[in-house]
Amino acid sequence: MHRRSWLAAAVAALLAATACTSSGGERPPAPKPSDPPAATAQPGVLRVLAGSELQDLAPVLEEARKATGVTVQFSWTGSLDGADAVSSGRADGKYDAVWFPSNQYLRLDDAGKSKVLSETPVMVSPVAVGVRSSVLDELGWGDGSKVSWAQVGDAAAAGQLSYGMSDPTRSNSGFSTLVAVAAAFSGAGSALSEADVQKATPQLKRFFAGQKLTSGSSGWLAQAYSRAEPGKVGALVNYESVLLSVNRSLPKEQQLTVVRPVDGVVSADYPLSLLSSSAQRERDSFQRLTAYLLKEDVQKRISEVTLRRPVAPGVAPAAGLPSDRRRELPFPGSRAVADGLLASYQNELRRPSRTVYVLDTSGSMEGPRIASLKAALSRLTGADDTRGVRRFRDREEVTLLSFASTVKWARTHAVPASGSQPGPQAELAAIDADVQSLSASGGTALYASLEEAYRVIARQQSAAGDDRFTSIVLMTDGESNEGATADDFQRFHAGLSPAQRAIPVFPIRFGEAAVGQLQGIADVSGGKLFDGSGSLDGVFEEIRGYQ
Repeated sequence: MHRRSWLAAAVAALLAATACTSSGGERPPAPKPSDPPAATAQPGVLRVLAGSELQDLAPVLEEARKATGVTVQFSWTGSLDGADAVSSGRADGKYDAVWFPSNQYLRLDDAGKSKVLSETPVMVSPVAVGVRSSVLDELGWGDGSKVSWAQVGDAAAAGQLSYGMSDPTRSNSGFSTLVAVAAAFSGAGSALSEADVQKATPQLKRFFAGQKLTSGSSGWLAQAYSRAEPGKVGALVNYESVLLSVNRSLPKEQQLTVVRPVDGVVSADYPLSLLSSSAQRERDSFQRLTAYLLKEDVQKRISEVTLRRPVAPGVAPAAGLPSDRRRELPFPGSRAVADGLLASYQNELRRPSRTVYVLDTSGSMEGPRIASLKAALSRLTGADDTRGVRRFRDREEVTLLSFASTVKWARTHAVPASGSQPGPQAELAAIDADVQSLSASGGTALYASLEEAYRVIARQQSAAGDDRFTSIVLMTDGESNEGATADDFQRFHAGLSPAQRAIPVFPIRFGEAAVGQLQGIADVSGGKLFDGSGSLDGVFEEIRGYQ
């Protein structure tokens, strides 16, 4: 197992905090971050759909519970996915409030705006670039206080600066970075327009040439940065508070100097937002909680715990946080511009990806299970995806590897760019045809099939001579019972080149899958275990943020 990270520690603290309820009342079952929210509202409990970075507020919210009698029960989501849930009405009745890093994307949708009754910004953190100190010296950037986005982009294009960034379609920090660089490169003086995005596109391509790590979450991104070979990743782009928190767990040689570009930033103001579908009792709880969070001593405490800046006037930020603020760069003026920018990032601006899907089609998958797998993968070939969240991207190389007692077959598809002829649709249809041909029979040679996936990637990389985001997705409903063993796989993995060892495996738990085997694979490869027992559709889409 991996050593506990700063994020895991925050989760543990949060679980302790949310085990309590209002003074004098019975304790409800302690909710877990992955639990579905309660079906009905509970006295003294505020059900909040939130971004996972708010896990670090656990000690402050426990103090708030004691002071106000209000327990916050979180359910975690990506910020843009959460905005979609609010706009569509899926949050109505399930949550009393939402708490995302920013509501700017939500406000672009009229339906979304109408779902929010009131919002209270609680703290502030700008998007920044955390640069490894040795790289900062090599670039001649001094203490980083005079660096612009253009300088960051030039260094990335020249191969002098490589960085990790979370996926803009999943994470608000990634989306805020995308907006910030588009606004800075276009020189937009007001709301970002489609013309501004087109103007900035050449510089955006140069900027994203330096992205070497992608992730659906800030926590995994920080772990991937700490595991990366020295020199491969020299920076992280994320919120200032996240970068400073990451430094707390990094050895000195890996620590980051936080650079806030002088030409402007996009900041998160973390508005706790009351949903219009909430009942009066929960509205009262919301008012008590927000009034408490804005008290001067609490604002000081929030800044010290989270390394975010206070919103209350006159409250000094925590030690180590600069007191000056950068100007705010303009946000897209419409949902169409925002979604167009996201789609452009996925299909045109970012480095393309290479993914091998290692799919268990053993006899135990027969019936509803193989049907569920086909439906989930088929959704990845669909065209009804405005932000590029779900479907296979333009320029992506996708290999489907069907296995049971042995590898049954492996077929590779290269999705063309949208502007080319015949375009991506024919290849997406071909992927779907292969998906629909999957059939269940045989045993489960999991480790041997996973080893073959690494060999497939090695052949592909050798033939193409390219440098893509590369990963393996492993889906199984059982336990490996044929072929190579866990020890065999560990020896195989240890014998790979450093570049091959850096390829993460994202196992998906399904059915009676052996969790210990899958977690071991994730640990050895530096990947992340996902739970598909609730919805294969959802977990395949979530993994897209890591590819």
